[in-house]
Amino acid sequence: MATSSYYDLNAILTDSQKIPCTFELTVPSLGYLGGNAGEDIKSGAKLELPLWLGEMLAVNRIGNSEKSFLTMDMPAALSKRVVNALKADPKTVSVRQQAPLFYALGARMLELFDEEELVEVLTDAFKKRAIDVADKASNSRNLVSEGTDWMKGLDEEERALFKTAHEGGASVRKWFESSSRT
Repeated sequence: MATSSYYDLNAILTDSQKIPCTFELTVPSLGYLGGNAGEDIKSGAKLELPLWLGEMLAVNRIGNSEKSFLTMDMPAALSKRVVNALKADPKTVSVRQQAPLFYALGARMLELFDEEELVEVLTDAFKKRAIDVADKASNSRNLVSEGTDWMKGLDEEERALFKTAHEGGASVRKWFESSSRT
């Protein structure tokens, strides 16, 4: 994913995805983050926080210590189960069901975690799925027989790829038609 601007809606939506976090210390009066207004968040408490907030609390250290407020875990969208399904056959996984901005979420998590296997799996899955997306975009008549279930499984980047490939093919056909007339 390319570097995004401050106003990039997809970046904002990606950073708002909930990420599982474990608090490393007790934080007074922030229980409302977990739905318990006025209470403390106890050390060891597990909460799902927006990525932007979890990242800030995970990278900031307390005083001069090495301890941070919390640790972050991979979201369910990038769990071992999903990664194994992508390894087996990426075309059968409904990545949108995992996260609407699945690849953007993966890219953000890879900025925070050193997971070489995940890099390979996501790259390979995107390449294999992109071939299928481009093929269906150039032969969109076939989508009518398959229904819209296939499109429902695409994340936002794959949908943009489909639209670009479909419009590009239509533009090339128009160009050929207009150039053959002259």
